[in-house]
Amino acid sequence: MDSSIIITFAIPLFFGLILIEFFYGILKKQNNYRINDAITSMSLGLISRFVPILGLGFQYVVYKAVAEQYNLKLLNGEEIWVWVTAFVLYDVCYYWMHRIHHEIKVFWATHVVHHHGEEFNLSTALRQTSTGFLWKWVFFLPLFIIGIPPHMYVTVAGINLVYQFWVHTEHIGRLGFLEYIFVTPSNHRVHHAQNDDYLDANYGGVFILWDRIFGTFIDERSDLKPVYGTVKPLKSFNPFWANIEVFYQMIFDSYHTVKWSDKIRVWFSPPNWRPEDVSIKYPIQKNDLSSFEKYDPQISLREKIFAGTQFAVINIMTVIMLFNVQNYIYNEILAIILLVVFAAVTNSFILDGNRIGFKAELLKSIAVLACLQLGYFSSSMSFFVMCYAIFTLLASTFILLSKNKNTISPA
Repeated sequence: MDSSIIITFAIPLFFGLILIEFFYGILKKQNNYRINDAITSMSLGLISRFVPILGLGFQYVVYKAVAEQYNLKLLNGEEIWVWVTAFVLYDVCYYWMHRIHHEIKVFWATHVVHHHGEEFNLSTALRQTSTGFLWKWVFFLPLFIIGIPPHMYVTVAGINLVYQFWVHTEHIGRLGFLEYIFVTPSNHRVHHAQNDDYLDANYGGVFILWDRIFGTFIDERSDLKPVYGTVKPLKSFNPFWANIEVFYQMIFDSYHTVKWSDKIRVWFSPPNWRPEDVSIKYPIQKNDLSSFEKYDPQISLREKIFAGTQFAVINIMTVIMLFNVQNYIYNEILAIILLVVFAAVTNSFILDGNRIGFKAELLKSIAVLACLQLGYFSSSMSFFVMCYAIFTLLASTFILLSKNKNTISPA
């Protein structure tokens, strides 16, 4: 009972449209893609697909129990009106789920990943959380209570998410009367902005009507260009850290604050609230938009080529697995997932300009070759993985030796 199958089949379309937008931006001299930001967004998207494959969470068990035992059967059948009603009601639930994930910190912790990106393009749409399975599903329980069939839920959920892909772009302006009904690139740019005048607005998935009804709509202004990202910048391209950073901050604040009431309040407060004693002792720097600079560590061309090549390889590896997941046993799936996640993390070290990056690549390459010898990878994937491990081993060694040579002063 998962919409991931729809998302999986949409992946080639997503990457195709990203390439089109990239070349269109270059052609129009309005390119807003950076290799570090785009690779991070797409890596987070790939990793998020592993959650349903590994069967994490218990939402499917709860959905099944509610559908069988508490079903009011108000929306049985396959009539068009039932499908339309299910689609609209799903978006209402999505609005409240999305809004609460912006208003309560423990929920924000599982959603903030999507907002870390400081560029706004189609790759941003793929910047998805891997922790949403914890409680996002709770908001959709009413759909099963009123009787929406599981297959209908899966379909409308998938369509809703696919729709949201195209609204992550700066190349489409205002769309006339559609702005009053649907989520569009214009009103979604506001949602991703960190400007004070744009914060906490436009939560709809497909329909912007809910924001207009419930008072959370803010229109994009011609005199105020959106500045993207989060008020408290992540300053990292690490996908693992992106998924746990707010959780870490809540644990840190809860541990260090003196008042017991604040130890609990930390988790259920608005995202920007911190206990007074902790904020004084451990201040957090927030963005000053008057002098805002995007997080963009400068790395060499060869490092960019390595990171881009590695992402392309793990992307191909992931897509092959997703489309053939029924042919792999659980241990083989787990081996591929661990490889992809570790590669995404080591790639982030490189994109961050961290010296440990290529040393971690060497260790990863040796570990992968050892795992191949032990038979952890499927026979259909082993040759591809071996070629990849040899490439990263040789390329990392070459780049490390080149770096060391450049740091030696002439006699």
